[in-house]
Amino acid sequence: MVHSRPLVPSLPQTMTSRIVPGKRILCIEDDPEMIELIRLILERRGFVVEGADGGKAGLQAVVSTLPDLVLLDLMMPDMDGWDVYQKMKADAVTRHIPVIVVTASAQSIDREFGLHIAKVDDYILKPFSPQDLLASVHRILGDGAETAPDSASES
Repeated sequence: MVHSRPLVPSLPQTMTSRIVPGKRILCIEDDPEMIELIRLILERRGFVVEGADGGKAGLQAVVSTLPDLVLLDLMMPDMDGWDVYQKMKADAVTRHIPVIVVTASAQSIDREFGLHIAKVDDYILKPFSPQDLLASVHRILGDGAETAPDSASES
């Protein structure tokens, strides 16, 4: 199931285009509350965030929407995040899409495997701070948005 319900009011168009011009992020996660938290953090900065409930729905959503970035949980009951990642990278249509793993798996072997063997673009441990998530997204998308004003000071 793909969740695309806005959680926070939309930013004015001038602010949205100044911050991040239309970058679409797909969050593949089996916890709806985590999807909403990520949506809250990123939509306040002008990103368009969709959520997919689990690995199977996430893989279908990647193919159908071709997002600019995927945030991928590893531990999901229906399809493991590594399986989703492997299928994405095996498909010529989706292999170019950057992936940030967002997981509660704190084992250093998982992080080392992800970053150095599987070559994910970044690896974030839950719980994470909004600043850590934003810094990782900006670093991977390389869109210069890291210079945007902090959303807390805009409110």
